[in-house]
Amino acid sequence: MHSKPEAPLDHSRVKAWLLEGDPAALRRLWAEADAVRAAHVGDEVHLRGLIEVSSHCIRHCLYCGLRAPSEGLDRYRMEAGEILACAQEAIQLGYGSVVIQGGEDPGLTRTFIASVVRRIKAHTPLAVTLSLGERSDGDLLAWREAGADRYLLRFETSDPHLYNRIHPNLPGTVSDRFAQLERMRAMGYEIGTGVMVGIPGQTWGTLAADILRFQDFDMDMIGVGPFIPSPRTPLGGKDVLAFLAAPADQVPSDELTTLKAVALTRLVCPDANIPSTTALATLDRARGRELALMRGANVVMPNVTPVPYRVRYEIYPGKACINETATACRGCLEGRIQALGRRVAKGPGGRKRTECKDSSVM
Repeated sequence: MHSKPEAPLDHSRVKAWLLEGDPAALRRLWAEADAVRAAHVGDEVHLRGLIEVSSHCIRHCLYCGLRAPSEGLDRYRMEAGEILACAQEAIQLGYGSVVIQGGEDPGLTRTFIASVVRRIKAHTPLAVTLSLGERSDGDLLAWREAGADRYLLRFETSDPHLYNRIHPNLPGTVSDRFAQLERMRAMGYEIGTGVMVGIPGQTWGTLAADILRFQDFDMDMIGVGPFIPSPRTPLGGKDVLAFLAAPADQVPSDELTTLKAVALTRLVCPDANIPSTTALATLDRARGRELALMRGANVVMPNVTPVPYRVRYEIYPGKACINETATACRGCLEGRIQALGRRVAKGPGGRKRTECKDSSVM
């Protein structure tokens, strides 16, 4: 590829880098993403304890194993005391924040989540991130007032036609995740989002637009992981054929493409917090986490959900580290991080805005 050194990362150049196959060019991309990461967020890796509080969900999303029509799932919803015990374990393991994640579950009521957040904030120094799907402004305001610091809501794809196909609206409602992200920012949340790489129907042009949308919306946290099909979903079975883009345009859900997307996301959003995702580690258990950390990522989200619940939170099958205890996971991750010459961060790990300079590799 023959990009001018100081050319901005516009749509055509992002797409060209996504399609790049020359190893020498990709080494430049990896090096630049890692250098930008070091300059803007440093060598610390933030560990965020993930608590998967409920596998109930009212949505019919075509890509998620927790979708309401999924059969054969042993659904659960954690009690407040169980969630608080996970938060205490996160403290003992040295984590600075927890992520309370679940399906879009009306059983996780406004009052219940607000109470849990208040108790965590009253008894621990943890930052609290919520990832509970599309919720009313009343819920979101109540949780913010209770002390929630951040909210994660993946927009999944910036292509509205594809989004509407894979993420059906609930009766009487219209899903607009970009609008909710903006409202949450106005409420004072740090906002996070993300996309799946290789979702059926995603084209190279769409993925390039997704990456630039992160920049346009100035996202604080950005998750980029590969699409892993679940046999419980339409996109994990024969129905997927109706969604695939033309062979030359369909983005693969592979490790290399995901790492390119992570690196490009770092370049367009230099000071955002970007995780090395569990989905990527599932694709490559030996080196997936490390490769993302070497290509721009600076966050890992180890699971502190009790194992009996964790194995029932089946968004996709074969999830990495599903049977490891939280303590074992902590020790493993610290060793892997130190082997890269990086160190585990302390504290809540919020976004620290830095002066943005154009990337030289582009």
